[in-house]
Formats: sequence, C-alpha cells, structure tokens
Amino acid sequence: MAQTLREPVTYEEFIEWYPNDRKQYELHDGVIIEMAPPTGDHEKVVGFLAVEIAVEFRQLKLPYTIPKTAFVKTPSAKSVYSPDVLLLNLDNLDNEPLFQKESTVTQAESVP
Repeated sequence: MAQTLREPVTYEEFIEWYPNDRKQYELHDGVIIEMAPPTGDHEKVVGFLAVEIAVEFRQLKLPYTIPKTAFVKTPSAKSVYSPDVLLLNLDNLDNEPLFQKESTVTQAESVP
C-alpha cells in the first residue's frame, strides 16, 4: 500500500529530497508517495514485458532502451512517475534537459 509522506512539493523539491534508502517514491499531484514493494508475481510480469519489448525493438533495429529506473514528469510537473516498464527513444534523450542529471524525461518524443 502506498503511503503519503509530504505535501505539497515541486518537482525540484522532490528530486532534491529523494533519499537513497532503497525505497521507491513518486510525486502525485505534488504529494510524495512511498510506493509499496512489488510482489514476486508483479516482478515476473515486469520481467516478461521488458524481455518481450526488448526483443521486438532489437529485431526492428530501433534506437530504444528500457532503463532500470527513470522518471516521467507530467507537463504540469505536479506528478513524477517511475513506470514498471519504460521504453525510451535514445535518439531524443539529448533533447531532454533533465535526463543526464536526474534520469527524468518530459517529452513525448522520448517515450515511444
């Protein structure tokens, strides 16, 4: 179960606050949420999807990758999510101002 920790905060405050405590957090409409740890069944599904998607983009020779952890920031910047499986377009990451330092994408072109 997700737990609310702090509210309201901006994207910048969230990134500055983000602890290195092996837990996962997301920002939902300005509220920091501690995400529940995934179950084994959940992780099996995530692993299956990542492999199947990777096989497809490799066969099609597309410049994509699936990061282990990355954030997707909404246009309003009130929410920041870390999807279970995120497909990124490597060709657009140079256009992402937050990716190198904060592993955050904001542009639709980065998420095919």
